[in-house]
Amino acid sequence: NTDEVLSMLPAPAGRLLDARAPERYAGEVEPLDPVAGHIPGALNRPYADNLDAGVFRPAAALRAEFLALLQGVAPAQAVLSCGSGVTACHNLLAMEHAGLTGARLYAGSWSAWVSDPSRPVAVGR
Repeated sequence: NTDEVLSMLPAPAGRLLDARAPERYAGEVEPLDPVAGHIPGALNRPYADNLDAGVFRPAAALRAEFLALLQGVAPAQAVLSCGSGVTACHNLLAMEHAGLTGARLYAGSWSAWVSDPSRPVAVGR
């Protein structure tokens, strides 16, 4: 939930992965929410990077890419977000496909995060 994600903010990178397109993550465009950007400390992992010709890429390739993003953080300590919790599920499934089990979904994601203007927002890549 949002309180858990807020408590993660001082944590090292690799614990919060944002599945949105790079331009939304960077705050360059925001077609749905009133504020553009991302949760501070989140790393961008666009869900589309999991696919090749409409199917999941090989598990070994996904595993290597997610492990690089996690930076030594156990998959079970990772939290996945996006705009509203939908495409983050794609990353969750890709991680499971890659044998990286136990990541959690921040279902409210960006829409819940920016519902309170007192929460910090980051922009840029």
